[in-house]
Amino acid sequence: MEHLISNKSVLLLLIVTTSLLVDARPATFLQDFRITWSDSHIRQLDGGRTIQLILDRNSGCGFASKSKYLFGRVSMKIKLIPGDSAGTVTAFYMNSDTDQVRDELDFEFLGNRTGQPYSVQTNVYAHGKGDREQRVNLWFDPAADYHTYSIMWNHHHVVFSVDQIPIRVYKNNEAKGVPFPKFQPMGVYSTLWEADDWATRGGLEKINWSKAPFYAYYKDFDIEGCPVPGPSTCASNPSNWWEGSRFQQLDPVAASRYQWVRANHMVYDYCTDKHRYPNTPPECVA
Repeated sequence: MEHLISNKSVLLLLIVTTSLLVDARPATFLQDFRITWSDSHIRQLDGGRTIQLILDRNSGCGFASKSKYLFGRVSMKIKLIPGDSAGTVTAFYMNSDTDQVRDELDFEFLGNRTGQPYSVQTNVYAHGKGDREQRVNLWFDPAADYHTYSIMWNHHHVVFSVDQIPIRVYKNNEAKGVPFPKFQPMGVYSTLWEADDWATRGGLEKINWSKAPFYAYYKDFDIEGCPVPGPSTCASNPSNWWEGSRFQQLDPVAASRYQWVRANHMVYDYCTDKHRYPNTPPECVA
C-alpha cells in the first residue's frame, strides 16, 4: 500500500475562492474553538498551535468550535495516546447538538493494549438515527506521529479519510428512504474520555490507571464550510468546491485505496452484522 500511495497522485482539494460565502481559512484554537469541559485538562502548547488533552482519574476533557457549519470539510492532525491506552476513547466528530433528531459524524479512536492495533470507529447519525458503526484497524502507529483525519460532507455523500485515504463513504440514500444529514448545521468537537465499559474488546480490557495521565495531541485545525449563522445561500451554492463534480464520488485512485482499506483493515461493519440486522439495512444494499 505504501508503494501505491507514493506512486499515485494525491487528490487535490481545490478551494473555490470566488465565493465569499465560504469560511475557507485555517482555524486557530483561540479564535475558533472553546473548551466544553474540564479546562484544567486542556493545555495549549507551541503558542496555541498544538492542544494537549489529558485524561486521568479525575476527568477527561473536550473542546468544540464556536460556530456550526453546513457542508464542507473539517480536518485535524491528531497524535493518539501511546502505549497501554485500553479503555480510552479519543474522539473527533461533528454534532448538531440537538436532542431528539441530532445529526452526527464520528471518528472515535479506541485505545489498545500495548502491541495491539489501534481501531478507529466511525458512525453516522441522521435525523436521530444512528447505530451505523464501522471499525477499521489503522495500518500504522497513530501514537508515534501526527496523522490527518478529515470529514468531507456534501449533498452526495460523507467521506471519512485518514491521510487522504478514504476509510468510509456514507452515501445520500434518501431515494431509498434513508435519512441523510443535510438540514442541520454541525459543530466540530474533540474529546478524550474513559469508556472502558465498551471501547476495547467490548469492554473486556479496562483502563490501567497506573499508566495515567493519558495524553492526546491536536494541531493544524482546518475548517472549510458554510458557517451558521451566515448567508442562507451558502449551503446550496453549487460553486462551493466540495459540491463540484470531482467530489461527488471517489476518483479511481481514492476508490482503489478505499477498497484496500475495506479488504485488509475493516474489522466490523454494521451492514454485515446479521445478529443486529437480520434484514440488511437499505443503505447497505448496492
